[in-house]
Amino acid sequence: MVSASLDMLEESLVRKLDVMHRIQEENARQKDILSDPDHLDVEEFDRTLDVKGELIDQLLSLDEGFQTLFDRVKEEVGEHKELYADQIKRMQNLIHDITDASASIEAAERRNKSMAENYFKVARNHMNQGRQSSAAAFNYYQTMNNFKNVPPQFMDRKN
Repeated sequence: MVSASLDMLEESLVRKLDVMHRIQEENARQKDILSDPDHLDVEEFDRTLDVKGELIDQLLSLDEGFQTLFDRVKEEVGEHKELYADQIKRMQNLIHDITDASASIEAAERRNKSMAENYFKVARNHMNQGRQSSAAAFNYYQTMNNFKNVPPQFMDRKN
C-alpha cells in the first residue's frame, strides 16, 4: 500500500514538472510577444495568459492531491525510510528539478512583467500623443471658427 502510494506521489511530481515545463514554454511565448511593444498582438498575449491560468490551476490541483496523499503515508514512510530509500531518492531528485523550474519560472515572470510594463508605458504615451493632437486640432478649429465672426474694423479718418 505505501509503495503504491509513493509511486503515485512520484507520478504526481513528474506531472507537476511537466506542467511547469509547459508554463516555461508559455513564458517564452510571452517574451516573444512582448519583445516588440510597438507591434504587440494583444489577442495572442491574452491566449498565453489564459493557458498559463489553466496550467496554474493544474499545479494547484496536483499540489493538493500530493499533500493529501503524502499526509496519509508520511508516518509510515518516516518509520521505515530504509525500505523506501530508492523511491525517496527519486522523489528528492524530482523535487530538486521542480525547485529549479520554479526559480526559472519566477525569473521569467519578473522579466515578462517588466516587458509588459514597458508595453503599457509605450501605449500610454501613444494615447497621450493622440489626445494632445486631438486637443490641438480642436483648439485650432475653435479659433478658426471665431475668426469668421470678426466685425469689420474700418476707421473713419474724416476728422
